[in-house]
Amino acid sequence: MQSLLLPIVAQLPQLLGTSARNATWVTTATLLAAAVSTPITGRLGDLYGKRRLMMTCLVLMTAGSVLAAVTSSLVPMVVARALQGMAIGAVPLGIGIMRDTLPVHRLPSATGMMSSSVGVGGALCLPGAAFLAQHADWHALFMATALLGALSALLVMAVVPRTPADTDGRFDVPGALALSMALVCLLLAVVNGSAWGWTGAATLGLLLGAGILLAGFVALELHRADPLVDLRACVRRPVMLANIAAVGVGVAYYALSLALPQLMQLPTGTGYGLGASLVLAGLVMAPLGLAMMAVSPLAARLTARRGPRATLLGGLALTGLGCVAGTVLLGHLWQIMIMVTVVGAGIGMAYSAMPGMIMNAVDAAETGAANGLNTMLRFVGTSLSSAVVGTVLAQLTRTHDGIPVPTLPGFRSALLIGAAAIALVLAAAPFLAARKR
Repeated sequence: MQSLLLPIVAQLPQLLGTSARNATWVTTATLLAAAVSTPITGRLGDLYGKRRLMMTCLVLMTAGSVLAAVTSSLVPMVVARALQGMAIGAVPLGIGIMRDTLPVHRLPSATGMMSSSVGVGGALCLPGAAFLAQHADWHALFMATALLGALSALLVMAVVPRTPADTDGRFDVPGALALSMALVCLLLAVVNGSAWGWTGAATLGLLLGAGILLAGFVALELHRADPLVDLRACVRRPVMLANIAAVGVGVAYYALSLALPQLMQLPTGTGYGLGASLVLAGLVMAPLGLAMMAVSPLAARLTARRGPRATLLGGLALTGLGCVAGTVLLGHLWQIMIMVTVVGAGIGMAYSAMPGMIMNAVDAAETGAANGLNTMLRFVGTSLSSAVVGTVLAQLTRTHDGIPVPTLPGFRSALLIGAAAIALVLAAAPFLAARKR
């Protein structure tokens, strides 16, 4: 759902018969729905059964895909994309189901693979979506995801066992509303800040509103017996480190995903563009996801020997190293492929370690909500990356054949932004070492 429309994002205004500004809601709606739904579905799964909520996520995603496949109008498409975004709630729910059903020795590799699936799916979708967009009607993208959603729902019904509710508490409706409204204000300001102006009234008003709502959410959660998110558990050092890392990795992941395909598709006449087709650029990016998938079992072994903290820090270091090395590995497609493989391995290690750090620090009844918050923060990271990297690439431009295109220093700056985000997490890590018990 994250990268499904990247091959046709520039054509959306024409395809939907709307303005370029209105067309951005097609991608923004998915982001907002994903960020808002993950902690809420995680908590509902803890209360009413994770398998039931996972089925709900998949059914909503399938319904959204069907709606998008039969419409060419803006408003139904925005609604459809919001429904698709709710599918991300299946990730923290799946991690919770694994904790409830799997033996302890299988848990690290299984949850690591589930956690990494967020990045794996996004990376592997690029070449497939590009191929469909070039050789079929664009509605075929949504027909494919409708089939995948229906197949996933059937497999969950057939394979995933029912798990009882982990707690008898009540759902925190005021907390859910406050968090949802805060996230909507924050992400709208971040995503649209460059278009509206970072000092514009709309941007500053939304940021102020987000701050007030988040402060109210914190005050509300600290005084409830059954909060949406146990903030006291979230300030435990391992959980805090995992959540900060989720934002940093989200920034680095999206910086690469946003910058490198553009660089590869620029014409060779620029002096640094590689002249690749959309499909070829997607194939070069595919090792990003394949490396995440391949490294999960290795990360589980490292976690078993050294603990999830060592795996997380190792993955962060590898990700940062790959981003820095990438600034000089932009001259050939094979160089970019090596670089994204290194970064993918690092992100896979980091994603694999986060659920273990969280589950070691929270009760079983809070697994879904805690992992949902962590997944949500990855989307906050990608939103920040989209805003910052998009602004940098838009500012550092030159004219080629009468068209403004990003410069090579702009692409290098995008990679350095990802490296800087990782460096900040590593700098904070020593202060978030777990206390000895």
